[in-house]
Amino acid sequence: MIVKYTKILFGIAAIAAISLVSCQPSTTSTSKKSQDKRVTDLISQMSTEEKVGQMTQITLSALYTDGQLDLEKLRYGIVTKNIGSILNVNGLPLSITEWHQLLTQIQDIATQETSLKIPILYGIDAIHGTTYTQGSTLFPHNIGMGATRNTDLVGQSAKITALETRASGIRWNFDPALGIARQPLWSRFEEMYGEATALSIAMGSAAIKAYEEDGLDQITAVASCMKHYLGYSVPLSGKDRTPAYIPEAQLREIFLPPFIAAVNSGTSTVMINSGEINGVPVHASKYYLTDLLRGELGFEGLAVTDWEDIIRLNYRHHVAPTNKEAVKIAINAGIDMSMVPQDYSFYDDLVALVDEGEVPMSRIDEAVYRIMKLKFDLGLFDNPYPEKAAIANFGKESYQEVALTAALESITLLKNENGTLPLDTTAKVLLMGPGANNLGALHGSWSYTWQGQDENQFADETLTLKEALEAKIGVANVICNTTGNFDDSENTNIAFLNSHAAKSDVIMLVIGEKSYAESPGGIHDLNLADNQIQLAKAAYATGKPVVLLIAEGRPRVISSIVDGADAIMQLYRPASQGAAATMEILFGDYNPNGRLPYSYPRHAGDIILYDRKHTEEVTEFVPDSYGGGGYNPQWEFGHGLSYTTFSYGEIKLDKSEYTTTDKIQVSVEVTNTGNRAGKNSIDLFVSDHYASLTPSFKVLKGFTKENFEAGESKMIRFELDSDDLSFINSEGEKTIEAGEFSVRIGDKISTFRLK
Repeated sequence: MIVKYTKILFGIAAIAAISLVSCQPSTTSTSKKSQDKRVTDLISQMSTEEKVGQMTQITLSALYTDGQLDLEKLRYGIVTKNIGSILNVNGLPLSITEWHQLLTQIQDIATQETSLKIPILYGIDAIHGTTYTQGSTLFPHNIGMGATRNTDLVGQSAKITALETRASGIRWNFDPALGIARQPLWSRFEEMYGEATALSIAMGSAAIKAYEEDGLDQITAVASCMKHYLGYSVPLSGKDRTPAYIPEAQLREIFLPPFIAAVNSGTSTVMINSGEINGVPVHASKYYLTDLLRGELGFEGLAVTDWEDIIRLNYRHHVAPTNKEAVKIAINAGIDMSMVPQDYSFYDDLVALVDEGEVPMSRIDEAVYRIMKLKFDLGLFDNPYPEKAAIANFGKESYQEVALTAALESITLLKNENGTLPLDTTAKVLLMGPGANNLGALHGSWSYTWQGQDENQFADETLTLKEALEAKIGVANVICNTTGNFDDSENTNIAFLNSHAAKSDVIMLVIGEKSYAESPGGIHDLNLADNQIQLAKAAYATGKPVVLLIAEGRPRVISSIVDGADAIMQLYRPASQGAAATMEILFGDYNPNGRLPYSYPRHAGDIILYDRKHTEEVTEFVPDSYGGGGYNPQWEFGHGLSYTTFSYGEIKLDKSEYTTTDKIQVSVEVTNTGNRAGKNSIDLFVSDHYASLTPSFKVLKGFTKENFEAGESKMIRFELDSDDLSFINSEGEKTIEAGEFSVRIGDKISTFRLK
């Protein structure tokens, strides 16, 4: 029996129907609902030029001359070109005072020198804490937050980010990133919550609610931005802003649900995928931007492009022969605001297109309505200036405690042979590796600067691992030659290692990646850099115990050095309190409990994910010999060690047979069988035994995290429903099929039947 519901049309015909040049006005949920009279009254007073200006977003650096804000350029942009939005910063982070001065200058011109006095909407990429602001709090990147399995921590971090961002005077945050981290070559991997859809749904929704739940006009909130809609995170080449090829069932089953959840959680804005899906640039797709996003998901908020993405329809994607044609395609498809961002070509072209009748005024009014509505909701028309009362919410000591907790719960112990960890504080440590004295490697992208590589911009109290280790065990017990330059060859000087190894009790190597953001972080090879591999091998040859600390934004392949290490700890990008958190774990003050949010690959060319198909479980290197081991990562999704141990009782179900209307009650007793307290993350997976479309081996459907005292047992409970047993079939329909299913928790499996 097949039960079908929520029919979704997304087949070949739907792709073929994507309109790249349609001039027809879109019909969306916005036009069907009662509109805000404040907004409609304002729009009725606006000229074409004023409307198009509101759809234009310019980067701040375009308004600078010789490193200084050029008031004539600013005045030209706001008064002459009517721009409605500005983003970014001119290179270096600003103090709260400098932000207030800058935004006051901007709003003075907007509200005093224009006829309609429309305030500017300012946006920023505060994606793991408030960036571009001196002294702000930075939290672990999303990939580390996925390892915490703690949605409360995600919410707390987002709330603090909202407080500090609003304190700077900015009310629009381009976060959270809701892609699924399934292409480890991709340079934005660290911005995702992990390879499981369920992680992105839960974590992203928690962030959105924390950003917006107090009300956008309050000094404790910012407008969130779900991004990058849709399918951005799996470019086939692994390079940023390049094409993805995603079967329709995968698109709807894996990549779309976090955006559905984001809409249901109340996100105000969306940023669009810079790449293509199956040859269709998302910025050019009326299907993705209007039919699916507006019509099906019911999203009513503002849709903004990413950097220069409309122009790139011409010179990168080659679907538009001119920039003007690119503007026509994108706006008719459903874009509301163009992050142009360096010039006024978008403005000039769109004004001309409206005058020529190539873009209908109804489409312009629809876009401007969404922009004006957001400005009203944010309270900009009541007070466009930075709110003085918000300053008190910046830089509180308690924020560092949340950052420390987030780093502690994210860091994942991957290997610990013979109880190498925790270390004794009397140990003498030889510390080497390019990340040992480098702050950028601990923070990653969007860390005070875009690339996060400027070591001078981090707060004075931010510690490198070297400084944190010296503070923990004393300078005299640390032997280290590393510099703040990640690429300095001295950091991997084997001669130094060999000459000092005998003086140490343990060798600690900090390996991984330097900081990077977006395309500059592109790589051709997932293997860790050879100089770091050789350093590790030389360390093993000394006969001393070796601990590897990995600071990286994506899982670089280290299979050639895993066996020789006595302990391995994955730090991800733990940020401002990452060094302190690492020391607490290394020396046993804190019991590690992070769990991998992705499958850590063993080989660069062998990327198989936790929810693989059953055929991926098979190896057939000898013809007609069907051996197992197809899913053979270095460490499985969900792997993470502790300084204690946990055991799982048999999984208990309230029934053995269910109907599609039943709730499925799942319980399992978990026991801390070790001699110290610790937190344990419990992942629940569902497996469909047989289906009309090949089922996944297992799919994450729930997770929770609990603290256990030594010897303590707890009954952990989950509830599933029919939606957790559904899949998208080959006809684009959400489907449930009768048959056998399994629930997996820890090393236990329980089977039931769906009638």
